[in-house]
Amino acid sequence: MSAQVFDPTSASIAIVTFNRSALLSRLLESIVRMDPKPGRVVIVDNASTDDTTSVVESFRDRLGTQLEYRRLETNTGGSGGFSEGVRVAYELGSEWIWLMDDDVEVLPDGLAKMGRWAPRFRSIQGRRYDYDGSEFYWQYRIAERMGIPIPFAPAGFGESGYKEMNSGCFEGMFIHRDIVARIGLPDPRFFIYWDDQLYGWLASRITTSVIVDEFVLRRTREIRQWDMGIRHMNASSNAYRYYIMRNRAHIKQYYRTKGVYNPVLFGLGTTLTFGKELIRLFLVERTVRGTSNLFRGLRDGRRISRDRTWQPMQPLMDQTAPL
Repeated sequence: MSAQVFDPTSASIAIVTFNRSALLSRLLESIVRMDPKPGRVVIVDNASTDDTTSVVESFRDRLGTQLEYRRLETNTGGSGGFSEGVRVAYELGSEWIWLMDDDVEVLPDGLAKMGRWAPRFRSIQGRRYDYDGSEFYWQYRIAERMGIPIPFAPAGFGESGYKEMNSGCFEGMFIHRDIVARIGLPDPRFFIYWDDQLYGWLASRITTSVIVDEFVLRRTREIRQWDMGIRHMNASSNAYRYYIMRNRAHIKQYYRTKGVYNPVLFGLGTTLTFGKELIRLFLVERTVRGTSNLFRGLRDGRRISRDRTWQPMQPLMDQTAPL
């Protein structure tokens, strides 16, 4: 790995937003307060119908860094938005790309904290505070063959200050352009859900991916939860339920191309995912309505699984080139 000193201006923050201008404004205000700042901020607007465009333009002269605004003609979901955001940042020459939803804010020294780890690792996840200021626990490891998060992976950090991960989260993923070049852009076909886990998994196959004991973000949107102590379970939506099940098929296809697909273990992972969503419905949302979306997702996923023309996202560079 390179031992060169991290240059904050080599990084781009890539934000995806959709009809949440108030949240976006809060995120941009936090970037105004950052020290140091990234070289540029890329905002991908998923065809918002509110005042997002005017809000973005109001920050152009006071953000303190270069602003790139891309308004898409249709809503491509978080997956499509992050795919476009990474593409724009990569083509603009960014060495580092820091991915964020619009419902977080950056702590003032967040980039400096990430930069301390950047010379050593090339796929990094920082930590987040939850909406209420508590420490947000993120499931940083997956049971690979089942393709699902391990809910009770150790939360503590040792003296090293980091833990290896084989997943990813677009709410704070910090990734080097060399890794993007090798694994390609995030897959827009997911629309929402599983896309960041899959992308992080792909990165972990070619580099040591880590979550570091550095708080760099704070969530700014309150989500109804079932509190289980250290862990929690968030409320969901019918759209999420559909894509949670449908997109298992895209993961299956990726696993096939990488030679890690095990039909029994992956099927078990799908069954456990279905069961988890039922628990979410019954105990968090207190309803039985919504199960039809799970079944629709399974049905449409079977079509994706049988698609012999399916191909993964392609790398952006020669795979034999050195990192």
